[in-house]
Amino acid sequence: MNIIKLSLVAVIAISSTFAGGNIDPVDPVESVVAAPVAVADCNKDTTVAGKLVGYYITDDSKPSDDMFGDHAQLGTAATLDVSHKLFDNVSLNFGAVGYLNTFNKSDQNYGYLEGSKNGAFFNVANITATYADTTLVAGRQLLDTPMLGGFDWLLAPGAFEAITLSNSSIDKLALVGSYLTKHRGNNTGDNFTKLTDDNFAFGASYSDGLDASVWYYNVDAADYTQIYGDLGYDFGSFNVAGQVISTDTTDDSMAYGAKIGTKLSGVNLSAAVNMVSDAETLFIGRDSLYTSSWNRFASKAFEANEDTLSWKVGASTELAGANLEASYAGYGDEGSELDLIVGYDITNSVNLGAVYTLTDYDTHTAKDDADNALEVFASYSF
Repeated sequence: MNIIKLSLVAVIAISSTFAGGNIDPVDPVESVVAAPVAVADCNKDTTVAGKLVGYYITDDSKPSDDMFGDHAQLGTAATLDVSHKLFDNVSLNFGAVGYLNTFNKSDQNYGYLEGSKNGAFFNVANITATYADTTLVAGRQLLDTPMLGGFDWLLAPGAFEAITLSNSSIDKLALVGSYLTKHRGNNTGDNFTKLTDDNFAFGASYSDGLDASVWYYNVDAADYTQIYGDLGYDFGSFNVAGQVISTDTTDDSMAYGAKIGTKLSGVNLSAAVNMVSDAETLFIGRDSLYTSSWNRFASKAFEANEDTLSWKVGASTELAGANLEASYAGYGDEGSELDLIVGYDITNSVNLGAVYTLTDYDTHTAKDDADNALEVFASYSF
């Protein structure tokens, strides 16, 4: 099964704190570099925060498996985030992750989360400097752009080694530029892989009733350049958005998308479509196509020699303190996916979540029916 996850923890209110360098182009009014949250003051110059997480995942993707076969995995992790102010407007930020897996079955489908039974690594290690409306982050950091970034799934989000410069001098406009040297993919342990030649991303986002962003990516490591743009407007009773992505590589591709959303009797409703033409839409770490789901990136749904249309409908609401979301997506002739997601905050620090997915893709070699999967997780933030 193609295990690829979007950053849907925001939907189900599973909170997490990361030290420095979290690039978020969604709201240009605020700084695009998120400072660490001060949970505990070691002294006036040092702040400490952290998170404990337990994650259980299982499925029936193997022909002989039932839903709770022996290949399930339960992983645990502790993340400690420390920020130390060197002097005014300059700080050192560290995010250390230690993890331990519990199961060791010979027929596991998932193996050890993060690639080994136990281990530790620095997911974040950077220096952050701010002058007026400009912020520089140099070192290991978390990036969140439409077609290049990490997502928070399993034990730790994907990360990068990069130099990032952001500016918010112009009201309602955010400018961001990153030069990337290494990438740690999600669920790969301490595997910061060197990116060959020059790899960078430049973006601008604007928000004032009308929301818009444009990004340019040069990724020599995968031999492509890309232009991404989106536009959205909230009419009050409903909102609409559109996106376009042009990728220049050996097999050039174009992708288009549109979505609409509204709220009815306390339930948020949405519908979206994406068209991918000529080739797959390339990305690093994650994509932001409107029809991407829990297990599937819509950018990879392209069918050889023909344009591929994907669509997705969804609904979300809050019920008895729990955040609920359901969605169903179709990916051309490649199949479909049903996602059911629930999240519940027991306290401000203790969070529970569960995800059930039913995926049916024409990628199986030994199993014709759909795959059921269940993920259950809990976190404690301090």
